[in-house]
Amino acid sequence: MPIKACRLVRKMRGGAQAHLMEADDGGFYVVKFLNNPQHRRILVNELVASVFLRYLQLATPPTASIEITPELLRETPQLGLDLGSRKIPVEPGIHFGSRFPGDPDRLAVYDFLPDVLLGQVHNLSHFLGALVFDKWAGNADSRQAIFFRARPREWDQTAGQPAGNQPGFVALLIDNGFVFNGPHWDFPDSALQGLYIRKRVYEPVRSLDDFQPWLEQIIHFPEAVIDEAYKQTPPQWVQGDQESFDRLLERLWKRRARAADLIRECRKAKVTPFPHWT
Repeated sequence: MPIKACRLVRKMRGGAQAHLMEADDGGFYVVKFLNNPQHRRILVNELVASVFLRYLQLATPPTASIEITPELLRETPQLGLDLGSRKIPVEPGIHFGSRFPGDPDRLAVYDFLPDVLLGQVHNLSHFLGALVFDKWAGNADSRQAIFFRARPREWDQTAGQPAGNQPGFVALLIDNGFVFNGPHWDFPDSALQGLYIRKRVYEPVRSLDDFQPWLEQIIHFPEAVIDEAYKQTPPQWVQGDQESFDRLLERLWKRRARAADLIRECRKAKVTPFPHWT
């Protein structure tokens, strides 16, 4: 069942013009709207990616279908999308929400950490798994992530069950709207796409084996998980696009065997992201 948005907190950065909103379940969600400037397919991409990342046990926020009611829109006239000099109203209906990891008034969330702190992130290895996923899914954007302080045991399913329970930084993989090449729903592979901008996360890589177990999980990716993502997609998001969506998932299924080759292609970039791969 969709969760109802009840309050606008603030507008977020980014081309999709997402908004941070409080919902009636008490949580806060980064909401991408059906009529966002990047295309409604972005919502499909976000949902499918979240299902797949959770199966791969990579840290990503919980997601939800967020209902924006006409009543909320009447009460919140500033809730809109900028298109050039015009302001476009958000459409009422079901939109995509990515849960914020806490109360935004109490939890500090960062999209950048200096190298000395980045190396201390409890689940830093998840950036290797994310690269396998992003290569397979044709993420045309660089890998996006946020960081916040938490006790690792509170994030067992996403933080790789690190030893100890001292507070430290946890990374969450976010903003997956440009998997499948965004609204184009194809796979124009390149050596650089999908990489995180900070090389520090790739320093442990010595060989292809460092991308396990995610390579093996992609190669043997269950059809049931793809079917789960398909069934969770609201019909409004794929109206008139059903055949294209079917073809997209079929092509994705056939790409599984290419995962290792796509990782190897990264080494051909002008500046290799894997300085210690021998």
